[in-house]
Amino acid sequence: MSVIIKRALFGGAVATLVMASGTFVLGRLSGYEAKVLLESSLSGINMLCNTVILGSSTILALMLTLLSLSRAANSSLNKEHYRQVLSIAKYDTILIISAVIAFLFLNIPITESQEVPGSWYTTIYYITLGVAALLGGGLIAIVTMLYGTIANIILIVGLGVTDHPLVDDDQDQRASKE
Repeated sequence: MSVIIKRALFGGAVATLVMASGTFVLGRLSGYEAKVLLESSLSGINMLCNTVILGSSTILALMLTLLSLSRAANSSLNKEHYRQVLSIAKYDTILIISAVIAFLFLNIPITESQEVPGSWYTTIYYITLGVAALLGGGLIAIVTMLYGTIANIILIVGLGVTDHPLVDDDQDQRASKE
């Protein structure tokens, strides 16, 4: 796993913990309090899910442009660069699927049901906040990974850095022999 991906996943985990720590500020809730808070927070969490789906889908589509730019680069990028792009695509796809599943579950009208015991609302509320924190942290991790990859491409393609770890040394040697 590359340094960019490790750094991004660490940043996403820290962001998730910071967002999740807000639940501890609320303290222990009763079932009724959790139900009221759940009702008021569902629209915001649904909006978060929609934002994560839209943003992640856009990132995935724009990665095709990133690949074409990488391919057209005068200096050949080594396989590690393409592994980084593949990792971003994989994590981004997982994030999209997770956000869609969360969105579907959050749209079950659980607060309208008379069959759900009041004690469950506390658990459902904390799970909902946890899912929101994970989605937010995941999006931060994806954006951080993408930033690292784009910064490397700018260094290599735009600024012509040839001693970068992602530049294929074999390609440089072949070019100097010609």
